[in-house]
Amino acid sequence: MAQMKTPGVYILEKDAFPNSVVEVATAVPAFIGYTAKADNGGKSLLNKPFRISSFSEYLQYFGGAPDYKFQLAKATAEEGSDAADITIAGTDYTLQRQGTVYRLFDAMKFFFQNGGGPCYIVSVGTYGNDANPAINKGLLDGTDDKNPGWGLPTLEKEMEPTMVVIPDALSLDRDNCYSVYTAVLAHCGKMMNRIGVFDVYNGFKDRRDPSETKDDAPVDLITEFRSAIGTNFLSYGAAYYPWINTSIVQDTEISFQNLTDDSLTVLQDLILAEQKVSATAPEDPKAETTRESNIRAYVTKLPVYTREYVKKKTDDPKSDDNPSADDLNKTLVVLSPAYNALLKEVQAKLNLMPPASAMAGIYTMVDNTRGVWKAPANVSLSSTVSPAVNITFEDQEDLNVPLNGKAVNAIRSFVGLGNMVWGARTLDGNSNDWRYINVRRTMIMLEQSVKAAAQAYVFEPNDANTWTTVKSMIENFLYQQWKKGALVGSKSTDAYAVLVGLGNTMTGEDILNGIMRITVLVAVSRPAEFIEITFQQQMQKS
Repeated sequence: MAQMKTPGVYILEKDAFPNSVVEVATAVPAFIGYTAKADNGGKSLLNKPFRISSFSEYLQYFGGAPDYKFQLAKATAEEGSDAADITIAGTDYTLQRQGTVYRLFDAMKFFFQNGGGPCYIVSVGTYGNDANPAINKGLLDGTDDKNPGWGLPTLEKEMEPTMVVIPDALSLDRDNCYSVYTAVLAHCGKMMNRIGVFDVYNGFKDRRDPSETKDDAPVDLITEFRSAIGTNFLSYGAAYYPWINTSIVQDTEISFQNLTDDSLTVLQDLILAEQKVSATAPEDPKAETTRESNIRAYVTKLPVYTREYVKKKTDDPKSDDNPSADDLNKTLVVLSPAYNALLKEVQAKLNLMPPASAMAGIYTMVDNTRGVWKAPANVSLSSTVSPAVNITFEDQEDLNVPLNGKAVNAIRSFVGLGNMVWGARTLDGNSNDWRYINVRRTMIMLEQSVKAAAQAYVFEPNDANTWTTVKSMIENFLYQQWKKGALVGSKSTDAYAVLVGLGNTMTGEDILNGIMRITVLVAVSRPAEFIEITFQQQMQKS
C-alpha cells in the first residue's frame, strides 16, 4: 500500500484465494503433410502451423482432395490370375494407383469423422508442383538441405499441440518413413508435452506376408517396425496395426476420371466385351438392336475423355455435342455392372487407410466425453468396414506384450461390437511408469497445467509465504483432478501430495541460487487391461 500522507480513509484489498491452475487442452493434434493449397486470404500458410477446428475450415485454407489416378490394364500371363484385381468376362485386369500418394486429405476426413476437433495443420507443399514433384522426407522432418527447419521443427514454437501425426510419411520408402518416426519421437521427447501416433508401414498386409521382402529376405512387418523405431523416447509414442477398410471415400466421388488417359481404351474394350457389343457397327443396321447401338455410341466415346478434354469440356460445356463427364459416368453406371464393379474396386483401394489419424480423433472424443485419464481403447471406430487383417487373441499376444516392450496396439473386429481399438500401450511397454497411453497423456496434462500456473511465481520471494501459496494452488488443482477420477485413492491424501520448503525439497544453497523446488506425487489411474474372473463349483446346500 502507498504511504499515507493525506488525511482520509484508505481502502486496502487483500487476495483471499491463491491463483488457480487451469487444465491445459489435451487433444490438439498437429498434422504435417501436403495439401492442395495453403492460403489465408492471399497470405501463404506454407510451413506455418495453422489452427483449424473443422473440416470445412481445412477445405477453406488447404483445399480439397489430390488427383486419384489408377492404371487399368490386362493382367499378363507372367502375373497370373493371383495378381488380378478384378475379372470381367473371363479376363483378368490389374488396377494400380499411379503418381504420388498424398494421404493428408483423407486422413483429415478420417480424423473428424472419429470425433476430431481443433488441430494444427503444417502444409509443407502442394500436390505435384514443380518444386516438390514428390513427397520429400526432409520437408516433413526438417532435414531438407534447401529448406532446413521445415515441417516438424516448426511445431517447437507451438505449445498447444499434444499429438503429432504425419500421414504422408507412409508414402515414402520404409527406411525414410521410419526415419521420420524416430524424428517425431525425438521431437516429442524434447518438448515433453505431446506424443506421436504411428502406423505400421504396409500395415494392410499380414505381418508375415510373403510379398514383403527387403534385400531379397522376408520381412516381418511388426519386427521391422520395432527395430526401426529405435530405443529413445519410446514413452512418447503409440503405434496401431493393422490398417482399416473404411468408407471415407464415397462412391459419388469415383468415376472413369480416376483412370489414366491410356486406361480409357482398356475400359472401353472391357465394357464392350461384357455387353457383347463390337467396337464397330455392322454393315447391316438391322443386324443389331437399338440397345446395342446405343451402348456402342456411349462406350466408344470413352477414349475421348482424357483429362485435358474433360477440363476443356468443363470450361466450355457447349464446345461439342458430347455429354459432360458426369453425365457419361451416370449412363455407364446404369448400363454396365462391370463398370460398377471397377468403380467399387477403385473405391476399396482408396478406402484402405492407416488408423493413426482416426486414433487422434478417438483420443479427442475420449478426452471430451470421459477425460484424458481414460484409456483410448475398447471404443469403436467410425466410418470403418473391417480391419485389413483379422487378428486373433493368439496373434495379439506378441503385439501387446513383446519381450522388448515395444507394444503395437491392435484394431480388431468383434461380432456384435464392430471394429474396436483393442490396445492402450505406448511403445515403452516394459516401463511400469509409462506403459499406458492414458498415464503418459495424463502426466503431460498435469505437468503442463502446473507449469503454466507456476509461471506467475517466477521472481517472487523464495520464502515460506510463496511456498504456501504455490502448494495450496497445486493441491487445489490436484483435488479437482482426484474428484474427476484422474487420480486414484480412497481419500485425497492417498491420491497426491505436494512437498515444498527449506529442509524438505530445498537446501539453503538452493535458495541462495534462486531455486524453488517442488515435488508433486500423484497416483494416476491405470486401465484394467486384464480382467480375471474365477469360477469354482461348490457343494449343493439345499
